[in-house]
Amino acid sequence: MTTRSYLFAPNDEASATTRLIATAASLTGFMKGAPGGPLPGWHVPGADNSQLLGGLYDHLRLTYPKAGPAFWAVRLWTNLIWQPAYLAVISVHAHAAVPPLSGLSQSARGLYVDGYRLPNAAQWSGSVEEMIERAGSELGTITAAMLEEVNAFARLKPLPARRLLADRMLSLMVRLGQWQRHLPPATIRAYSDQWLAVLGLTGQGDLESVFLPGGREILIVARKGCCLDYRIDPDKLCATCPKQDNALRVARQTANALAELD
Repeated sequence: MTTRSYLFAPNDEASATTRLIATAASLTGFMKGAPGGPLPGWHVPGADNSQLLGGLYDHLRLTYPKAGPAFWAVRLWTNLIWQPAYLAVISVHAHAAVPPLSGLSQSARGLYVDGYRLPNAAQWSGSVEEMIERAGSELGTITAAMLEEVNAFARLKPLPARRLLADRMLSLMVRLGQWQRHLPPATIRAYSDQWLAVLGLTGQGDLESVFLPGGREILIVARKGCCLDYRIDPDKLCATCPKQDNALRVARQTANALAELD
């Protein structure tokens, strides 16, 4: 990897952090971040987060008593990883600089982890491929630690955990095509393959091509993992759920993709 200088000088760190947070909010419409260190009771990588995770686990257990420990474990995991994954992808592909993701802190409210803070720190820039390597490596480190935290409360084996992280990254690659419509599917596929490789997720899901009338190619998710949401309502499956009929899965995702194109 070629060594690059930081994109922003130290005295511009606060401005860079603010721009990244604003970009994430603008692209998603729902990410709520702020610059600075963690507030009391927030999740901090490497810290003792047992009180926050215990509270979240109890909320899940009491709200969905029939869903069972496997569901509660999955929800703990997906709650912890979604914001770091979003920030990693957005920092590389929209912000063009990678912050220290290990400094990310997250808040929990009731059943959900929602809201984050990032320290004002130097950000690293290079080619897209170099930034994927850097952000992906750091994301892999912090999510590995998060999986250990989850397993202190409910058993989640590494394989389903990896598949759920792969699902998140693949969904973000589909979103990347919506955010940057000039990117050809082949480029998004290449980025997706690299993200999965850096995170050790190759083979745990993929992107699938669908060709619309007229020949236009769009990408949808071919996932291997299951979020177990059907344990709440067996009659409602996610559009990407691998448990449903394959033709229905493709049709539902294609309809969603077309709605985004309108």
